[in-house]
Amino acid sequence: MLAIISWIALGLGILSSIIITVDIIRHPQMMKIMNIVWPINGWFFGPFALWTYFKWGKLKAKDNDREDHRGRPAKVFVSTSHCSAGCSFGDAVGVPIVALTGLTIAGSTLFAHYAVEFILAYAFGIIFQFFAIYPMNQEQGVTHSLKAAIKADSLSLIAFEIGMFGWMAIVHFVLFAEPPKPTEATYWFMMQIAMILGFLTSYPANWILVRKGIKEEM
Repeated sequence: MLAIISWIALGLGILSSIIITVDIIRHPQMMKIMNIVWPINGWFFGPFALWTYFKWGKLKAKDNDREDHRGRPAKVFVSTSHCSAGCSFGDAVGVPIVALTGLTIAGSTLFAHYAVEFILAYAFGIIFQFFAIYPMNQEQGVTHSLKAAIKADSLSLIAFEIGMFGWMAIVHFVLFAEPPKPTEATYWFMMQIAMILGFLTSYPANWILVRKGIKEEM
C-alpha cells in the first residue's frame, strides 16, 4: 500500500511540475530564477504548488497586468519557496552521488547523505539566491551579490536542512526496519515529505530575515 501511495504522490508531483513548466514557458517570470523555482516546488508540494503558483506566482509573470496585493505571509512564502527549491535541488543531486559511490561516514550511509546533501543544498541555495540578487545589482559586482546571497539565505538554508534531516533520521531509525533505497518509489516519497518539512522549518527563518531587512520580500 505504501508503494502505491508513493507512486501516486510522485505522479502528482511530476504532473504539477509539468503543468507549471508549460505555463511558465507561455508566461515567463520577471525574475528568471523563478522559472526554475516554481517547477521544483511542484515536484514536492504537488497540487498545493499549483495553487500557490497560479495565486501568487503568476502575479510576477512578465505579461501580468494585475496588481500585486499579496500580503507579507504570501511574500515570505514565495521567498521560502525560492530558498527551498535550491535546497531541494541540491539534496536530489546528492542522493545518487552517495548511492553510486557507496560513500559512508563513520560506517553510516545516512551520515554520508547528511554531509553530501548539506554541502550541495547550501551551494545551490546560495546560487539560487545569487541569481535573484545579481540581476538587480549588477553595477555592484559579482562579489557583492554573492556576499549578499550568503547573508540573506544562510539561516534559512540551515533551517531547511534541519527539518529535512530530522525527517530522514525518523525514516532511517524509526519508521522502517530496513530503510527504502533510492531505487524505490517509497524513498522519493519520503524525500518529498522531508522537503515539505524543510519548507516548514525554513518559513519562520525567512520571516525573521525579511522582518529584519536582511532579506527582501519576493
